[in-house]
Amino acid sequence: MHKIDFCTRRPLHSIELTRTIEHVVQASLPQHTLMQRAGLAVAHLAMAIAPHSRRIWIACGPGNNGGDGLEAAVYLQQWGKSPIVTWLGNPDKAPADAAASFQLAAEAGVTLAGVPPHDHDLCIDALLGIGVSNRTPEGQMAHWINLMNAGQAPVLAADIPTGLHADTGTAAQTTVRATHTLSLLTLKPGLFTAHGRDAAGTVWLDDLGSSEILSTATGEAFLPSAWLAGQPVSAARLHASHKGSYGDVAVVGGAPGMTGAALLAASAALHAGAGRVFVGLLDGETMTVDASQPELMFRAVDSLDFRTMTVVCGCGGGDAIRSPLARILSISALLVIDADALNSIANDAQLQNLLTARTRHFAGTVLTPHPLEAARLLGVTTAEVQHDRLAAADQLAQRYGCTVVLKGSGTVIAAPGQTPVINPTGNAWLATAGTGDVLAGMIGAGLASGKNAFEAACEAAFRHGQVADQWTGIRPLTASALSQSL
Repeated sequence: MHKIDFCTRRPLHSIELTRTIEHVVQASLPQHTLMQRAGLAVAHLAMAIAPHSRRIWIACGPGNNGGDGLEAAVYLQQWGKSPIVTWLGNPDKAPADAAASFQLAAEAGVTLAGVPPHDHDLCIDALLGIGVSNRTPEGQMAHWINLMNAGQAPVLAADIPTGLHADTGTAAQTTVRATHTLSLLTLKPGLFTAHGRDAAGTVWLDDLGSSEILSTATGEAFLPSAWLAGQPVSAARLHASHKGSYGDVAVVGGAPGMTGAALLAASAALHAGAGRVFVGLLDGETMTVDASQPELMFRAVDSLDFRTMTVVCGCGGGDAIRSPLARILSISALLVIDADALNSIANDAQLQNLLTARTRHFAGTVLTPHPLEAARLLGVTTAEVQHDRLAAADQLAQRYGCTVVLKGSGTVIAAPGQTPVINPTGNAWLATAGTGDVLAGMIGAGLASGKNAFEAACEAAFRHGQVADQWTGIRPLTASALSQSL
């Protein structure tokens, strides 16, 4: 069993692939063994979470997830605990493994109750597993979930919190909010994106003794490891180098009243290690120096040679970004497209054609949409994007031939020919104006240093979120503080 601490690169497996793996594993084991292993793993983690607990409420659904809970109850009973099982199943209608687990629990003397206990030290959610991820909890099941969420006892979800979709991370109206989730056999992508991180709490994995079989199964996505945060900029630099060794970044944006967005992106590029950072503001060139960041070099947009620079385009660009955008798309070798530049492309077929044509001529392009911008680019609703973030990011990557960073809880990075990444770092401190501009600038610095687009995007997203995770100040994390903390 492993706590998922992002120190190791881990594959994420869909419901369909998990079911395939499960069938292969079951075929190699005696009947009922896999469920017994799952129950034992749940019981072990329950004792690790709440070692002094006595009364443990185990809410079991009618299928095999409920069978895992019943098996856990047998072990807990043998260890001197007092598990109380509420089961929504019927021995005559339950799957064979779940029915066998119910019989074992009854023979072991486990208390089988019709209603949940009023007082308990720990709750185990074993209501719905991955096989019924599209089912919306209702009736008695929904009532039990509400009791779990309202109670003071920690909640351990077996495999997936009930109400959460294992593939997409979308949550039903009534969803378990677990303090811990033990993902069984495989890690599921829905635990780490959309509503997954809020519902799952601390995530653990037990492969149920199937590591050899799992080693041959390629995931649909993966969690990156902490190496993406990289070394301090100084540690990675050769002594015999100069500012030209780390590339030039040009930030184009900052329409009237929105210059702050461009300055944040430029500051982030500087702090992330770019050799030189130029700023082309779209506000009539009213600013020639930033006294707080005198390293930034202000230039007229028309004077910038985009062919020799990594361009970060769109931050605070407003409608003014439309004017230089066609030239930027046509000649810049390396490009990060953010904010209003994305909206301009979404509304202009000619710009879309220029964007897709870049894949034939240039080294790297990164799109950094939030869900609404992604929806505009795809011609769908924001709700449709959020319903399946992995699919939406992949559709954007394939349509435009670019690396895509779909921002949000569990940022998704996708690119043609690459296994998508769900970024595991970051928290609600990032839910403030300007943090997306900082991310765009960081990606630009990565591209300028020689990283490919996918690598630059993954590293920047990880590091961006890591700063928020490590934020210890009593004041909120602002975008400018985020940039300076790099």
